[in-house]
Amino acid sequence: MTVRRIVIPIRGDGKGENVLAHAAALARRYGAHVEALHCRARVEDLMPYGVPVPAFLRRQIEESAHGVADQEEAKLREKYRALLGPLGLEGGEATASWREAPGKQVDVIKSNGRLADIVVVAKPDRDRNLGANTLKAALFNTGRPVMMCPPRADHPATLCDRVAVAWNGSIEAARAVALTSGILQRASEVTVLSGGDEVHGATSDDLVAYLAARGVAARLERFDAGRKVGKTLLRRSADLGVDTLVMGAYGDSHERESVFGGNTQIVVDNATLPVIFVH
Repeated sequence: MTVRRIVIPIRGDGKGENVLAHAAALARRYGAHVEALHCRARVEDLMPYGVPVPAFLRRQIEESAHGVADQEEAKLREKYRALLGPLGLEGGEATASWREAPGKQVDVIKSNGRLADIVVVAKPDRDRNLGANTLKAALFNTGRPVMMCPPRADHPATLCDRVAVAWNGSIEAARAVALTSGILQRASEVTVLSGGDEVHGATSDDLVAYLAARGVAARLERFDAGRKVGKTLLRRSADLGVDTLVMGAYGDSHERESVFGGNTQIVVDNATLPVIFVH
């Protein structure tokens, strides 16, 4: 896979600049185009469900909603345009565009993300109940790699240069490798991280051989994490100086992992580096 089209869904949640900065780092690396999608709620989706609304009140709601949406869009678009130059998205191989995409966010992400090479979203903020639905929609409704960006004080200079691949032989892990093959081939360093539990299928040695046949000289790091695989993956990635982690996501259901704390959910909740998930 060659990274050419990067999609970022934008809502007025204060996380857009960080997500755009991560997308810009990818665009500069691969000479790609960033498409910023402003998910704008439709008036009909704001109407009370199952409750009759008089025509005059409906008009008032529509006028008020359109006015608020226009102001929000103008403010976000102005901020977005001011960032393009500093982020290297003007006048070079890396480019960007803004598009208004009316509708429910899950539908906007689904219809616009399936032909993206990668979808870039913010790390969910559980305390403020922000971002979880965006990540979930991108993962389960596009079939594409999804980069989750943790908050950081500065803009990343580069991404996907020193990459770790979390491997357990599962279908999700195999799809993650296949859909990020172009990223792995361009990386200066690739490390395969294996917790030793490879009962699902292909072994980590098989993966190293698979990558070698594609020109990727990956090194293998095995570890014994017991039941703390997610936290150990993050700790080992930090120890290795990795700038991006690639892994399959939600081999168990999202709902089960959210409640019982599966490995993917642990990484989602605790990651301090960008993670590319593939479901």
